[in-house]
Order: sequence, then C-alpha cells, then structure tokens
Amino acid sequence: MTTDFSGGGDPRRSIELLWGLRPGSRPGPKPRFTVAEIAASAIAIADTEGLGALTMRKVADGLGVSAMSLYTYVPGKGELIDLMLDTVLAEVSLAFDSAAGWRERLDRVARENWQLYLRHPWLLQVATSRPPLGPHVIAKYDHELRAIDGIGLTDIQMDLVVQLVGDYVHGAARTAVAATLVAQRTGLTDEQWWEQAAPVLEQVLDPAATPTATRVGAAAGEEYNAASDPARAFDFGLSCLLDGVAARISRNPDPGDRSR
Repeated sequence: MTTDFSGGGDPRRSIELLWGLRPGSRPGPKPRFTVAEIAASAIAIADTEGLGALTMRKVADGLGVSAMSLYTYVPGKGELIDLMLDTVLAEVSLAFDSAAGWRERLDRVARENWQLYLRHPWLLQVATSRPPLGPHVIAKYDHELRAIDGIGLTDIQMDLVVQLVGDYVHGAARTAVAATLVAQRTGLTDEQWWEQAAPVLEQVLDPAATPTATRVGAAAGEEYNAASDPARAFDFGLSCLLDGVAARISRNPDPGDRSR
C-alpha cells in the first residue's frame, strides 16, 4: 500500500520549510501563496483522490499557477509530502485529562491516531522511517511520550511503547480503510458479497475437515454480519496491548509509580 516516503527530499530544505525558515531573501514580488496554503491544497487532493493522484502539476493547477512557479515555493514532491504529514498532525490534540492514568492517556493517543488515519487514509501510503522533523511531528512525539512518563519505564522502553502503539494503530487502520475501499470499488456491501459467495461455498466446504474454522467463522459472521468488524477488532486489540504494557511495567526492576 506504500507509494511514497517521508524524508525523500532535501532534508535541509525540508526542515527550513517545516519551520518557516528563510534561507535568503528572494528578489521579485511578494509570494502569492504561503507554504501552508500549498500543503493544504495538496492534502485536499490526497484526501479526495488518494496519494497516487498527487503530483506537483496537479497541485499547481489547483492553485492556478504553473508547475515551474510552484517549484519556487517547494523544491519537489519529497519536501511537499513532509509538509503534508506535519500539517495533518496538527489536528491531534496535545492535551490530557489531568485525572487520567497512563492507561487512559495511552488509549487516547491510540484513538487520536486511529481517527487521523480514517480522516486521511493516504497517510497509510507514506512510509515514515525517516519522519519529517517538523514542529507538529516533534510536538506529537513529545505528547505521546508524556502519556507514559514516570510510570516505571526506561526512556528506551518509553520510545518502544510509543512505536508499538503507532505500529498497532497503523495496521488496524489499514484493515479498516481497506474494508471501506473494497465496498466502494466493488459496489457490493459485505451482506451482498456474502449472499453471492455463501451458496457456492456451501457446495465445496466440508465442515468436518475444518470444524474449528467452521464453528468460529459462523459465530463471527453472525456477530459481525460481515467477514470482520475492524472497529471492534481495534478496540479488542488495543485493550490487549495495554494489558501487555501493564505487565511490562510490573516486571521492571524499578516500576516507579504504578498507581498512575
């Protein structure tokens, strides 16, 4: 599903754009657009048409300028993707309920990320092993670390837990987005798909050969009225993940404040 990478452009120019630095005065008239406006235009294209439809020319057309003119603002698609990622991360709330414990805070982090992916499915198409080093990326990382600060994890464990939650949400969101896309592209709801598939499956399936799959599959299908329920699977998996973090804390030599 990945079609692009963050950190794929000039890292120095990317950071300058992300932080609003100006490497030097540019002669000529005042710029017609801000970098933020260009990023917003690109995000709108990716939200409606997918990341595969995003090109510098398409962004330029949407802004009513030539592609060559757009390059005077943003050097290329690599830097543009960095700007897009950092921009949408500004949507994430950086506040916690003062009375919330670490589990509630980490649950909030996961759900904020889940909703972000559902609003901007193209995020799932960007590999971020080299994350944009922008203000919103760094602020979000700090916020997520603060969710588990002071609970008995080492600094490295804190980083690993944040990565774990992020990877889990990413995978769960891919499943949810894919379920929506397959319905859109085939024109069939899950119920309609099953109505067509079930009669043929009954002709070839031997329940005695796969008794466990037959029993559990029938129970799940009746419960979900579909092959799966991505939102319910996300909730269940997140609960199990948080149980695992709690177990990790309890095994640490210096667990710290377990009451939080």
